[in-house]
Amino acid sequence: MEHTGSAAWKGGIKDGIGSISVQTGVLKNAPYGFKARFEDGPGTNPEELIGAAHAGCFTMALSGELGKANLTADNLTTTATVTLEKVPGGFSISKIHLDLVGKVPGTDQAGFEKIANDAKVGCPVSKLFKGNAEITLTARLEN
Repeated sequence: MEHTGSAAWKGGIKDGIGSISVQTGVLKNAPYGFKARFEDGPGTNPEELIGAAHAGCFTMALSGELGKANLTADNLTTTATVTLEKVPGGFSISKIHLDLVGKVPGTDQAGFEKIANDAKVGCPVSKLFKGNAEITLTARLEN
């Protein structure tokens, strides 16, 4: 199975502008640029897209892990915070923090945390960053 994303760019690093698209068309020619990445300007940036991808992958993996435990979530919400740091030779994604809130009948906080950690380890996006970025998780179970 393969999926594609694409990007186009015109101009210099600080004054240029780019666009990002994905195969399905759900994201098509979304603008991105220096200001969106480093100065909170308009548009998107690679780090927030990575955050969305990681949050989506992890949350779906968590649903699968809950199913293995005969549990079904009423609601799962994950926010992924991606840290981009300046390092010698450029920039690096050094950390990704997953902040999970879930409502899952039939489990307790400890059980929820264990299942969430299993999902974090098994998520393909987590595996992609393993050894390259610290991945942390906070999991809160709501009643």
